[in-house]
Amino acid sequence: MRSTDVSEGGLEALIVAALTGAPVATGVAEEPAPFAGPDDYIEGHRDDFDRVHALDLIQLIAFIRATQPELIGPLSLDADTPPRRAFLARVRDEITNRGIIDVLRSGVRHGPHAVTLYFPLPSPGNPQASVRFAQNRFSVTRQLGYSLDTARRALDLAMFVNGLPLATFELKNTLTGQTAAHAEAQYKTDRDPKELIFRPTRCAVHFAMDDREVRMCTALAGQKSWFLPFNKGHNDGAGNPPNPYGIRTDYLWREVLAKRSLADIIENFAGIVEERDARGRIVARKPIFPRYHQLDVVRALCADATANGAGRRYLIQHSAGSGKSNSIAWTVHKLVGLEVGGVPVFDTVIVVTDRQVLDKNLKDTIGGFAQTARLMGHAERSGDLRGFIESGKKIVVTTVQKFPFILDDIGSVPRGRRFAIVIDEAHSSQGGRAAGALNTALGGAEIDDEATTEDRILAVIEGRRMLDNASYLAFTATPKNKTLELFGGRYEHDGEVKHRPFHLYSMKQAVDEGFILDVLAHYTPVSSWYRLAKTAEDDPDVDVSRTLKTLRRYVEGHDHAVATKAGIIVDHFLDHVVARKKVSGEARAMVATDGIERAIDYWRAINAALAKRGSPYKAIIAFSGAVDDAGEQRTEASFNGFPSSDLEDKFDADPYRFLVVADKYLTGFDQPKLFAMYVDKTLAGVKAVQALSRLNRARPGKSEPIVLDFRNDPAVIEAAFSDFYRATILSGETDPNKLHDLKRTLDDARVYAAEDMETVVSLFLAAAPRDRLDPILDACSAHYEALTEDEQIAFKGAAKAFVRTYAFLGAILPYAVPEWEKLSTFLSLLIPKLPSPNGDDGPLDVLETIDMDSYRVEIEAAMEIALNDVDAEIEPVPTGAAGGRLEPEMDQLSSVVREFNERFGATDFRDQDRVTRFLFEELPAKIGANERVRNALQNSDSQNAKIEHDRAVDDELLGSLADHTELYALYNTDRAFKAWLQERLFAAARAPSAASSR
Repeated sequence: MRSTDVSEGGLEALIVAALTGAPVATGVAEEPAPFAGPDDYIEGHRDDFDRVHALDLIQLIAFIRATQPELIGPLSLDADTPPRRAFLARVRDEITNRGIIDVLRSGVRHGPHAVTLYFPLPSPGNPQASVRFAQNRFSVTRQLGYSLDTARRALDLAMFVNGLPLATFELKNTLTGQTAAHAEAQYKTDRDPKELIFRPTRCAVHFAMDDREVRMCTALAGQKSWFLPFNKGHNDGAGNPPNPYGIRTDYLWREVLAKRSLADIIENFAGIVEERDARGRIVARKPIFPRYHQLDVVRALCADATANGAGRRYLIQHSAGSGKSNSIAWTVHKLVGLEVGGVPVFDTVIVVTDRQVLDKNLKDTIGGFAQTARLMGHAERSGDLRGFIESGKKIVVTTVQKFPFILDDIGSVPRGRRFAIVIDEAHSSQGGRAAGALNTALGGAEIDDEATTEDRILAVIEGRRMLDNASYLAFTATPKNKTLELFGGRYEHDGEVKHRPFHLYSMKQAVDEGFILDVLAHYTPVSSWYRLAKTAEDDPDVDVSRTLKTLRRYVEGHDHAVATKAGIIVDHFLDHVVARKKVSGEARAMVATDGIERAIDYWRAINAALAKRGSPYKAIIAFSGAVDDAGEQRTEASFNGFPSSDLEDKFDADPYRFLVVADKYLTGFDQPKLFAMYVDKTLAGVKAVQALSRLNRARPGKSEPIVLDFRNDPAVIEAAFSDFYRATILSGETDPNKLHDLKRTLDDARVYAAEDMETVVSLFLAAAPRDRLDPILDACSAHYEALTEDEQIAFKGAAKAFVRTYAFLGAILPYAVPEWEKLSTFLSLLIPKLPSPNGDDGPLDVLETIDMDSYRVEIEAAMEIALNDVDAEIEPVPTGAAGGRLEPEMDQLSSVVREFNERFGATDFRDQDRVTRFLFEELPAKIGANERVRNALQNSDSQNAKIEHDRAVDDELLGSLADHTELYALYNTDRAFKAWLQERLFAAARAPSAASSR
């Protein structure tokens, strides 16, 4: 009796039978593949493989004979002759130099001959192209002997297109105790990457698979080969779902590798992307092949756009680090060529991002595809978008921030055109006034000089609404409630309207598959203890809550606290990261701080700590704009000593191992070598996920990234990540009737009259001089100031809530309410005129009444933060005004300081901790009072002033020898410490106001 073949050979036979259309008895009904058709594969024979040139000779010659018979004679393809060997060598070398995908797309030139090696998919209604495409010979060969050595090693399967190798396979079978992991290990240990078929760019992809899982690699490199998952995902996690029609992994050969699907991948997805440095030089050529979720989302978006045309909205929730830049690039490229009945679905594709770093990444990635590079323009200034549209550019890459500068010149160019607006890292900013301005431009609304105020209002409303002639495709890893309501799919569940993503590749799946790393698996809180001393003679009453926050900001930013934490950071990185050769010895670290001034302090302290350790490494600082540093305007470039445009390249190479930031680079920065993050910045919600996700990029040799957090509660971090671990669903919709309620509250306050609003809006839309608007607004502000404090708080809160909510709802409501548009415009002009209610300012003088007494930190045990394995539901956009002002809890300053010390200073301190008060409080004061130093600072150049200053430091430390012996010894024996202290004190002496305010 014959039983089922459960061996690897049985799996081979099943795959070959499915690809070639040969009958095979499975015993179950089979679901037809989406790309199935009459175009079956040919089963090749292992003896037809020419191992010298890595070509299936029989299939190659058969293709040329059928499609270009005039070349058979000149190339001598019917006999093993020098001309034929020369041609085969030419094909082999072209694949080596250009890559298999480019050779298939463009063919090769050999002497006087141009040889076509592949015919592309036909466009609809082109029978001649259909005939040519049918002449392609897609073949699959079992047990391919690929090696020239005597071992005659064999691959389980190899796939060819017209005799050129495209993919290889190693198969395993869980029924015999082996898995895809064994197949991956076989590629790494038993498949020599020096063999011709395995050399870089010769095959588009190598698959290691079993009956449950598929993994892929685009460039074999022995043990350094990097295999990525190629799975559908199951229950929002890794793996593949049970298949009622057959084997779990048969989607690979029935769908992905079906003839027309594979042709689509050859023409539109796979290839080689060139990476360039800041000077435009090619630094790497990397083969790319789409992962399953990338292929699936692009095809799903294009299918829906083909079926429904322009005017749709899509939210794509793909985990950070999941390859969104490539997914967007492939989507843009496919959308450009999308046609129905010979008519483009979209005339122009606009790619919008709200961050400069992402903007550069997207521009470079999309431009990396040769098919789209010539169609792309990068809008940076006024007139660019209009010029690109007029010149026939199909793709425009820009930022939301740049749109206000380029909208004025658009005019009516886009009238009647259809747009696809692809939004990278979609956030609520896309739903506000910047996006409204974008919609106005694309709508092409015209307003003549004689238009009434009502005409202008209606034009703005029509422009602000989501456009019927544009589809919005929003990509994000962390969708907020506004993003979900603007772009998410609308559905009903248990009688409630909800919104969910159009396509999901969850953080859970990405982590489970190992495509990204779990940044919460090694999270280490660092606790701080402080002790303060009250120096004021009186004991004023203060707001307890605000004062406690102010005191903590003070001590965490104190020079000694920063120096202490910088020392911990450097020691931890050198001893636990560098010494253990994390990321193959190339690990980088990011230090996140709570402001530019603090980032500068950390940058100096970390470089000083590195020098003290004798380390060759250095820190880079990143921030936008210029800051005042000891009376001098400085930028990140002046601190670093090189242009900002070089920062990413510099950070990728030694000696730079630390990147110190405030906000810049906490989103959209992709550096796979980044392994450790040191956080001294309050993080929560989306910002926490985005910041810590800078660590999640996987690469060979990288595992278990670490976070040391000086500031945040682990429970807050856990809550932030939980919202985006699986699908994020909006639990309801924003109620537009809340705008009626808010308007009634505002009208009843009698801060403005209806005619005030009408007049101001009319003048504003008619571009009247400001001196005609201000008298009316100032009069309204005076009415506001006459209100009680609680009434002021209620009015200002309601005004802000109305403007915020209308800016969002105005984009999606199917109807127009002119009164809302008028009130929103009016309030946007009035709110800046309204002073803060009395008592709204924090305690400004508390820092003048306390001193740092001692400070220490302690690293706690590392922990793994585990997330709940459920979809997250988030609440709709709140529409109510902010609540009334809470009465502050008042207490004497001495009591607040005592409470602070009890909370943060409940540890016994060693005497040496008290040196900090002398070092950072008393010593700077003595130096600042030194007459010689003051005269030198006022009358000498910087060099001579520094000399006089350093003498004074020497004298003061000598005078303190009896009280601070250890400090004096350190100062005289540690040159790095001495130089650092002198530099710190000199900077303080040059800017006494800045030093005293710290």
